[in-house]
Amino acid sequence: MTVLKKFGLGRFAALLVLMAMVALRVADPAIVQIARAQAFDLYQRIKPRDYKPVPVAILDIDEASIRKYGQWPWPRTKMAEMVDRLTKLGVGIVGFDIVFSEPDRLSPDVIAKDNDSLDPKVREALASLPNSDAVFAQSIKKSRVVLGQTGIRSNRNAATFEGSDFQDAPIGFRSEGVDVEANPRTFLRIIPPLLQNKPELEKAAMGRGVFTATPDPDGIYRQINLIYLVEEKLRLALTTEMLRVASGGPRTPAFARYNQFGLTRIAFGRNQVATDAQGRVWPYFTHTRPSRFISAVDVFEGTVDPRRIRGHFLLVGTSAIGLEDFRDSPMGYQMPGVEIHAQVLENILAGTMLYRPSYAFDAEVIAMIVVGLLAIVAVPFLGAAWSFLAATFIIGGFISGSYFAFDQYRMLIDPVLPTATVLLLFILLATFNYLREERKRREIKSAFGQYVSPALVSELQESPEGLKLGGETRDLTILFSDVRGFTAISESFKDNPQGLTELMNEFLTVLSKAILKYDGTIDKFMGDAVMAFWNAPLPHPNHARAACNAALEMIAAVDTLNEENRREHEARVLSGDRRKDHPLHAINIGIGINSGDCVVGNMGSEDRFDYTCLGDAVNLASRLEGQSKPYGVLIIMGEVTAHAVADEMAILEIDRIRVKGKQEPETIFGLYGGPELAESEGFGELNQLNADMLAKYRAQDWESCSALLELLQDKADALSIDLQGYLFVYETRIIEFEQNPPGVDWDGVYTATSK
Repeated sequence: MTVLKKFGLGRFAALLVLMAMVALRVADPAIVQIARAQAFDLYQRIKPRDYKPVPVAILDIDEASIRKYGQWPWPRTKMAEMVDRLTKLGVGIVGFDIVFSEPDRLSPDVIAKDNDSLDPKVREALASLPNSDAVFAQSIKKSRVVLGQTGIRSNRNAATFEGSDFQDAPIGFRSEGVDVEANPRTFLRIIPPLLQNKPELEKAAMGRGVFTATPDPDGIYRQINLIYLVEEKLRLALTTEMLRVASGGPRTPAFARYNQFGLTRIAFGRNQVATDAQGRVWPYFTHTRPSRFISAVDVFEGTVDPRRIRGHFLLVGTSAIGLEDFRDSPMGYQMPGVEIHAQVLENILAGTMLYRPSYAFDAEVIAMIVVGLLAIVAVPFLGAAWSFLAATFIIGGFISGSYFAFDQYRMLIDPVLPTATVLLLFILLATFNYLREERKRREIKSAFGQYVSPALVSELQESPEGLKLGGETRDLTILFSDVRGFTAISESFKDNPQGLTELMNEFLTVLSKAILKYDGTIDKFMGDAVMAFWNAPLPHPNHARAACNAALEMIAAVDTLNEENRREHEARVLSGDRRKDHPLHAINIGIGINSGDCVVGNMGSEDRFDYTCLGDAVNLASRLEGQSKPYGVLIIMGEVTAHAVADEMAILEIDRIRVKGKQEPETIFGLYGGPELAESEGFGELNQLNADMLAKYRAQDWESCSALLELLQDKADALSIDLQGYLFVYETRIIEFEQNPPGVDWDGVYTATSK
């Protein structure tokens, strides 16, 4: 009994230790973060990133440059000369890791103004010379320049000039799910007010990026933010602003993806990079390389090899000791701050960024729990030698597995806390005899509400035996609809959830009426989305046409609802109703329709089930709804549905695409109206023009295709049909294909990258 008691006490103590270690991992205090990060630093020192040439360089204001041209800061005319020389050398884009926040004290007019003792003629001559900042601004304007900004600690030091364009940077947010209601701005790192450049310089530049970087608690710069929030305004980092501008120009937006847990990745044209929830990345460092730096002397003296400049991302910064722009790096020594930014750019362009996978936390915690519990159960039955071997094997497995993930996949998995947990448990279990206790696990069942169509209710009243699990194969037409921008709508109602409920109830009511009017079965409501199908439970002789009529009715009903809400809002404003401050939103929807064989019936468990349909045709209908937004087409249908209604409805072929999750391509069509429009002469001409355009596009005759796009736009305008989004897709593709031809074996199929 004494032995059993000791075993019980030992296991209980070990369980408490395990819980404490898991709680420590969940809390993740600074000491745990530092230990984990230093393990990753060690990996980088053991195996630094292999440097592969990418078009990134640093224009270095080094010791030699300061000896040659005098102390920093240099006159702005000197900086203008630098930019002009870089422009002539064909630089891709210039980013300044420097802020020009004050007027140039060496400008001739400033010298004349500040020195009353000068001869009047000298002062007059100096005052007549061009202002240095204006000269610098002109040079910036003629080149592709991104100016740097930095956060400061005190509002008193912020250089927010009159006329500064302090607006949101062109950054778009896209959620990775229809039910994501989080505000992506809340995940971003907030930095103090910005120290900006002089207004004339900021206006001349193609972009402005923040080069503020924050070290980890131990002072090492490991993770770099790509996006910030400054005084409620969005800002990109200097490096990512350079990528954004380079991807298409000063107005080309960057796009940040997010889910309910935070940001997931940011895209700049073709460049995409995965981030953590706060929009940070973890650069994979190389050792400092002299070949990365170009001395400013070489640029001014004309001795630099033009190939080191032409087409490059060029960061202007300093490695001069006296300017003190050095930062502690994971490599174990200090680097110039500008080199850290350069390494971020290199990682993005080369696709070599380190990353902590989204499941890393869960995997580490699960590993700790699983191994800990196994040890608690097994070790009391093992001798000391076997316990030691088991501990050595497990600890070695954690460390080697973590390094293998880093070495082969650039994946960062914590080896420290799982190893420490195992070590503590084995020490504790060697001291105490474990008590055999089994851990109980509870399963939670989720209950789902049942949504049944009126037709199904009538059928079940006649045949109650239908309430059983099972299904049958039928040819169905399936419809999915979804609200565009629902996250923004719900966010505006955060202080009035009842108002959002009323709005969505009105919206879903008009959609439901349109579906039921044409004998559809409402499968389910998914937040702001609706799924319906036709030809079950009761057969429908022309279910494809009924679904199309319902979709057109849904669009018209939503337009009517929007107009009624607008008039009601205006009336409240005029009457002084206190509800006038409630937000007014125009609801826009996208619809996907597809037909095909599905299994339809009661699906679920014996206790709880739903009348629904399953099958590839259902999945494709959902994917088609997702494509309505990028193509700018309100209603998109698959080819089976289109062929079924081709003689009755006004449809246009849109594209041949390979939707996400499917290998076989699908020809998709847009629905624009009913028989009256379909039979009109003008629509027939529009249809023929569209067919000719697609034929030229698939034949890679880009010039003819572009000409037909213009004719299509004119014809669509005459018919009051909105084809702008659809035509813009092809305009964009033609530009891309002219620069990067798809090749002779191209099948004309577009592969969709999003759902």
